[in-house]
Amino acid sequence: MTSTPAKIPGYLTGTWTIDPVHSEATFTVRHLGVTKVHGRFDDVAGTITTTADPLDSTVEATIVTTSVNTRNEVRDDHVRGEDFLDVENHPAMTFRSTGIRALDDGSFALDGELNLRGVARPVTLAMELGGFGDHPMGGKVAGFEATTEINRSDFGVTGGIAGAAVGEKIKITLDIEAVSQDAA
Repeated sequence: MTSTPAKIPGYLTGTWTIDPVHSEATFTVRHLGVTKVHGRFDDVAGTITTTADPLDSTVEATIVTTSVNTRNEVRDDHVRGEDFLDVENHPAMTFRSTGIRALDDGSFALDGELNLRGVARPVTLAMELGGFGDHPMGGKVAGFEATTEINRSDFGVTGGIAGAAVGEKIKITLDIEAVSQDAA
């Protein structure tokens, strides 16, 4: 593990594994045009590789679509079905980064490819680096937050008859804690 490029205090290079217990993948979508439904995916995994030049770092993540949780079993079963996620044919969605750009405000744009329902499309996530630190149980941890908004129809998510009640835009928020796989 190498430390600290001058631009990012505490920066560490290395390979990091997403900690599913301390990470969250959530989404928000409009319902009937007047309220928002919030949900999350309970099964998130992936690897982040931070490099000497932070802009050359990479991210690969997988979200198990059957783990969708909106706190309503009937709705969750519908979202898992063919009208929405079609988990029988598409048990996971994936993200693979293609580049990182530094923005003037100190945040980053994480460009990549999202594959949902077998449809791969470019997406850009607004990313903030939470920082790097020592884990009290040993080793190192890193924190990241990223958000994006997608159009569900771009990925073949029609919603069937219920689609008329569900907004087209879905906001996705990722709060990620990752654990170093490198020797401390």
